[in-house]
Amino acid sequence: MADRIYLRHSTDKQTDARQRHALAAPLAAGAPIYEDPATSSRRLSLDRAGFARLLHEAAVGDTIRIADAARLFRSVADILALRPVLIRRGLHLRVESGLLSGIDLASDDPGTKMMVSVLAAVLEFQRDMISKNTREGVAAAEASDKTLGRPAALDTEQTVAVVAAYREGTAVKALARRHQVAPKTIRRVLDAARARELPNYLAMAPADTGEPAPDPDVTLDLPGLLADHLRTIGNEAVRQALASGQIIRRGHGYSVRLAAPLALHRAALEQSATLADGAGPAERKAHRAYAARITAEADPGRRRSPR
Repeated sequence: MADRIYLRHSTDKQTDARQRHALAAPLAAGAPIYEDPATSSRRLSLDRAGFARLLHEAAVGDTIRIADAARLFRSVADILALRPVLIRRGLHLRVESGLLSGIDLASDDPGTKMMVSVLAAVLEFQRDMISKNTREGVAAAEASDKTLGRPAALDTEQTVAVVAAYREGTAVKALARRHQVAPKTIRRVLDAARARELPNYLAMAPADTGEPAPDPDVTLDLPGLLADHLRTIGNEAVRQALASGQIIRRGHGYSVRLAAPLALHRAALEQSATLADGAGPAERKAHRAYAARITAEADPGRRRSPR
């Protein structure tokens, strides 16, 4: 059993110095560190690359240590989605400071369930109040004719050039070097233009080619055991679909309800095959169940509602 340290801060102007101070003891003992720098708390913990890597490498009985609860979650939905994953994997979660300190948040006893739900709701209220105050501050600044935010890193002409080059196959990092900006700036430009929504093999075929139109979206439930794996090793299209999917709780487990083309479901199934090949019976069963749902959906005579 080992300690594993998780660090997160919201913007590239912040540091993790305060978190490291709170976690001085396990850091001094050489506990491994997993980080999600410049990552918003709006992104669920299970969808963050650093935390997903922690879950992938953690063993049964390990303890995840965080400086304060807001580093890992700030909403009821986040902690309710996270707890079943930790419980199923036999992990512990300890907060070093704040209201939740001294409690194993991954404990499955009724008292901890009640306490976590109440305190997570308090954290969500605190976040909502911060958002409310921010909106009021923005409204006051606009009323005073103040300019808000930083100047745009790319002008309109450069933005058009970035989107065009990306669609022609230029990589994000290459575009960042060309325009002397960070890769995340290029990604924001592409996302605003909706240029990264689907990979090429899911794009609609041109009307004059005679090729069939892409499959319509179908809704299927992806087992949580596969979802945990795909958040780490899945391609970008699969990870984006998981981030927008609806989490359905099932006892101590969960599934992700995905509305996506059948081709994307098949890609997710193929990418999770490595988990089914080398894992235990629960993972293999989850893989077979998802495969059966895809097969049933492909056969119009056997289609069912999501399960």
